[in-house]
Amino acid sequence: MYDLIIIGMGISGVSAGIYAHRAGLKVLILEGSTPGGTINGISKIENYPGISSISGPDLAYNLFAEINKLGIEYKLERVTDVILEKVKKIKTTNNVYEAQNLLIASGRRPKMLGLKNEEKFLGRGISTCALCDGALYKNSDVAVIGGGSSALSEALYLANIVNKVYLIHRREEFRGEDTLVRELKEKNNIELILNNEVTELKIENNVLKGIILKDGKVINVKGIFIYIGFIPNTDFLINTDIAMDNGYILVDEHHKTNIKGVYASGDVVKKDIYQIINAASEGAEAVVYMTSKIN
Repeated sequence: MYDLIIIGMGISGVSAGIYAHRAGLKVLILEGSTPGGTINGISKIENYPGISSISGPDLAYNLFAEINKLGIEYKLERVTDVILEKVKKIKTTNNVYEAQNLLIASGRRPKMLGLKNEEKFLGRGISTCALCDGALYKNSDVAVIGGGSSALSEALYLANIVNKVYLIHRREEFRGEDTLVRELKEKNNIELILNNEVTELKIENNVLKGIILKDGKVINVKGIFIYIGFIPNTDFLINTDIAMDNGYILVDEHHKTNIKGVYASGDVVKKDIYQIINAASEGAEAVVYMTSKIN
């Protein structure tokens, strides 16, 4: 029996784990993928106070190292189901764990375009991680699809590796940070294609050769990097009565859900701002509220 089980070892879950450990709680963190979560796929982080610049994998490693240094218990097991009674039961691929309180910090995963053969070519020409796969396309032409800060950042990262980047956005203006837009326009090997979108993959002899746009234009590229948004990782909550909006968990100002003893923090929560800094603070706040009289 644990005082608290945390689902997710991204920055929000790690932050919560550290504060729970300092509060003397018996805590367990469960992670079904890679410690650090989506941070592992970010090429460069430059918006976290006190850290001028760091790669996502390096920050993820630092978070994991701190968990190990403090001796916080964790299991690399994917959560498959939860039963939210007075005692919370968390089922994983390997075990069943019990806790008085539960914090869901399971984050989000990249959204795909929904094109025919898209899943077939994921990892064979289609990627959602420039840092992971960019080197495979050295001196080649690639396409980046999206208009937010993630798409802009990864296009800039790829521009230093590949021959040319086609940045495709379905609107006239980007949604990303102004500083990124300015940097983008200074790169001579990034071509902007606005008010357009990909409707089909160009495949020849079972090899991805390029993309076909809504206006019929064909662009030959070896790699496609997709950054069009995210889907919250809440599939394992399907059998619960947790209040959600489009899969995102609804919480109050104390990070409590509508279920007693169940909290949520980070990118899995319905909110206006999705940044590393507020994900970290939310994990800490949730534990502080959980262990205080404010609750």
